[in-house]
Amino acid sequence: MKPEVEMKKAGTENESHLWNAMHKYNPNAKATVAVSGEGSWFTDEEGNKYLDGVSGLWCLNLGYGRQEIVDAAAEQMKKLSYFPLTMNHQPAIQLANKISILLGAEYQTFFSNSGSEANETAFKIARQYHMQTGNPGKYKFISRYRGYHGSTLGAMSATAQASRRVKYDPSAPGFLHVAPPYSYRSLFSGTPEEKDLRAADELEEMIRWEGEETVAAFIMEPFISGGGVIIPSMKYIQRVQDICKKYHVLLIMDEVVSGFGRTGKTFGFNHADGVQPDIVTMAKGLTSGYLPLGATAVKGEIHEAFKKEGKDNHFRHVSTYGGHPAACAVALKNIEIIEKENIVNRVKSLGDEKLLELSNLKSHENVGEVRQAGFLLGLEMVEDKETKEPLADDKMGEIVGKCKQNGLIIGKNGDTVPNGNNILIIAPPLTSTEEDLDFIIATVQSVIHTM
Repeated sequence: MKPEVEMKKAGTENESHLWNAMHKYNPNAKATVAVSGEGSWFTDEEGNKYLDGVSGLWCLNLGYGRQEIVDAAAEQMKKLSYFPLTMNHQPAIQLANKISILLGAEYQTFFSNSGSEANETAFKIARQYHMQTGNPGKYKFISRYRGYHGSTLGAMSATAQASRRVKYDPSAPGFLHVAPPYSYRSLFSGTPEEKDLRAADELEEMIRWEGEETVAAFIMEPFISGGGVIIPSMKYIQRVQDICKKYHVLLIMDEVVSGFGRTGKTFGFNHADGVQPDIVTMAKGLTSGYLPLGATAVKGEIHEAFKKEGKDNHFRHVSTYGGHPAACAVALKNIEIIEKENIVNRVKSLGDEKLLELSNLKSHENVGEVRQAGFLLGLEMVEDKETKEPLADDKMGEIVGKCKQNGLIIGKNGDTVPNGNNILIIAPPLTSTEEDLDFIIATVQSVIHTM
């Protein structure tokens, strides 16, 4: 019997069956097909080489082709190809212990497969924790406009980027949003730090208006990444922690992008003295993207609430592949390399010495602001510096396209907020050489100066 659809032979010509992420329909468009990668560079099937200036999707922290990581995965799969964490295996035990050491306190870690799942897990833990500690009405979550926390239903509901929710609403109930610490476009007056602290005050006002007995947790990225590389005053983060403690609201720190050295500290919250989140979520840089792995680290005192006898007092959540032995082995090797090669300090120094050179573009008529922390940089593009009108989408696309023509992949905050997709994003692998960084700087400067 002849099949209804005649399949094309396997190979790149069979792209019609692959559904690409974030692509608008264009029958004439052809996606880049990568075939190999080394360091910060990848090669497509036509032999073109590109510097990956956004680390894949903010995750390829140690770059392409790290044989030690590949070997760690292979060796682990030879010994134990799979094992569920309804029981235990050594790579997961070792990784959970290492995460506590890196976080600088006692944490219990639940493993999943991605950042979205790590945040979903955090929401379930927070609600159950309050239920089991005598606060059953605490079910609401507050996040910030422009923040991104994932694409599953709960994580998308915390993601306060309206364009990502179009045609998927209504969101899950119980999710609220406040203004971000976005001094460049703040409605508050004062210095940048004063504007940020006023944004923190808005969080406290919302908790009061909603009733502190109803708010379970506040989730935040220390540095808003995909929503525009928004970098707050460190006093803002400290103030947020104080507010959360005051009202018995758990502080969930989303370190999916900021973690493992991206900003010049092991975790983004480490920039703010004295901050120790109740829950920390991780993915991406945890394995440098070599295998999928998410993690939700919970303070020991919160985990204590789950050590109760009774039918429903345990955490009734499971992930088939979460904490896969090979993924945990990869994460351990990844962390070992980060420490051995002193990646965190390297990112801090080279970020300030090299990438910060792009701040010179602030004099350009279409560059409103340059924001940078380590190997995380955003250029806010405007039509006019006085009005701060965002640069048009077609012009943003032209800049990204011209960079690609010159061998550099950069990003922009597409499909985030209406009329606000005007931030160019640069987040190269943390192992990028000085020559790589020079190439990024020269290419971006050249493209913008020829607008």
